[in-house]
Amino acid sequence: MIKGYKYLILKIKNPFKTTYALPIISYFYSMKILILNGPNLNLLGKREPELYGKETFDEVLAGLRAYFSHISLDYFQSNHEGALIDRLQAAMEEGYDGLVINGGALTHYSYALHDTLLLLNCPKIEVHISHIFSREPWRHKSVISPACDGMISGLGTLGYQLAIEAIQNRAPNVSSTNSAIE
Repeated sequence: MIKGYKYLILKIKNPFKTTYALPIISYFYSMKILILNGPNLNLLGKREPELYGKETFDEVLAGLRAYFSHISLDYFQSNHEGALIDRLQAAMEEGYDGLVINGGALTHYSYALHDTLLLLNCPKIEVHISHIFSREPWRHKSVISPACDGMISGLGTLGYQLAIEAIQNRAPNVSSTNSAIE
């Protein structure tokens, strides 16, 4: 069975009494996930590479799209709180199956971002590349966490992959692995 496909079971009258399972390609269910990054994440690979790594987010995103080729991954980054809120409000009408959010520094003080996240009716996973609880005390509090379904912190950019897998596992009738064959 191919994971991620919905199957139409056809019972055709024939002398062998065989049942056929045919994939419904035109009705293939592809998840749609939004990845939202906040301030300074456009500088990934340049800003404090000893802390955040040398990989750019374009490289991270290319890897995610290759790994999750069966999922539609949309990406948005802004250094401006209002632009992030506008994008989240637009996402409410776009039928996303999940959200991966790294709010950057806004994580620690943006109640407006928190309130907007509450409006989204899909799984929301907060991601932080560095381990925010082992850094400066002001980074230990996330005001957006209560509006999210989970948090991944300190696992580097692997956190984005794990967040997508978590969203995928929460969705009904969708595989939890990127493997095409079961």
